[in-house]
Amino acid sequence: MFSDAARRWASAILHGAARVCIRVGITPNVLTLGAFALVSSISAVLALGQFRWAGILLLLTVWLDAVDGTLARMTNRVTPFGAFFDATLDRYAEAILYLGLMIYYLRHFNSNPVLLIYLTVVGSIIISYARAKAESVGIPIREGLLTRFERLAILVLALLFDRIEWGLWILAPLTNLTAIQRIVVVWLRSQTAK
Repeated sequence: MFSDAARRWASAILHGAARVCIRVGITPNVLTLGAFALVSSISAVLALGQFRWAGILLLLTVWLDAVDGTLARMTNRVTPFGAFFDATLDRYAEAILYLGLMIYYLRHFNSNPVLLIYLTVVGSIIISYARAKAESVGIPIREGLLTRFERLAILVLALLFDRIEWGLWILAPLTNLTAIQRIVVVWLRSQTAK
């Protein structure tokens, strides 16, 4: 997965940002909430049709999502609630971004991308749900063609190059294919566990 490679590559940056948070006194959950607020506010920029600005702002803020986990580990504040809180707000932030896009297209009476947005959001939700449910029944799973990192990377590129519909044509089928991929992997693992 690209997300694991990106985290390894950005490890020094994440640790540096976490050290700044420690000096300032920011806790992991406060950072999670702040990152959620920043990323969610970009939805308004999307609703206004300022796609390139939204892409730039996402590039500047989305990396904060990885800092909260690093900060939690560095300060020995890794908790079940923190992991739950982070994952939950990540799902909300992603859905709110697509809400901004949907508002833009509905205001401009272009309903074609709205279905793609809906399918992308559904796929994203099922990807996360499949992992959470699999882990709750004792089957760990991280595999997936499009994790949140890849989905955000595609969205950012589509925004920066003003090719939103192209990005949605990639995201809508591949998010759902990833969800199906996880279902198949969990099924296969459940068969071998018998």
